[in-house]
Amino acid sequence: MDRTDRRILHELQQDGRLTNAELADRVGLTPSPCLRRVRQLERSGVIRGYRAMLDGAAVGCGFQPFVTVVMRHEDRATVAEFEQRVAELPEVVEAHRLFGDPDYLLKIAVADVAAYERFITDVLSGLPGIAQVNSLMTMKRVKEDTGLPVRPAAGSRG
Repeated sequence: MDRTDRRILHELQQDGRLTNAELADRVGLTPSPCLRRVRQLERSGVIRGYRAMLDGAAVGCGFQPFVTVVMRHEDRATVAEFEQRVAELPEVVEAHRLFGDPDYLLKIAVADVAAYERFITDVLSGLPGIAQVNSLMTMKRVKEDTGLPVRPAAGSRG
């Protein structure tokens, strides 16, 4: 991946709705080679897809706490079932397995505190192998997901 590919990726992370002509102009290419590069980045899996970033409150998911999970049982079958079931829950918008304790970090998206309490009590606590669930409530979001830092490195070619 060269400097131009990185510039393309940076621009698309800032605005995935750019037209090919706008993107080509921003990265200093003509439209045809720009489109070829974008298609190659898509085919190779560097660009995994495109999506809209939504306002959680506007779509009924304004409460987004983090949850840590400590597992009681970490045998292969229990972990596999836990991870599969977590992946199927629409309220879990991110799930990460961690080194050490806690074992998992989850980001939950629900309407409010009452919906969160129901989710923890009725859904999450019923998953296999869980020993402990802790909630982390954020005071405010300091920085949104801005994409990966793919700006061209100094001195790179392309």
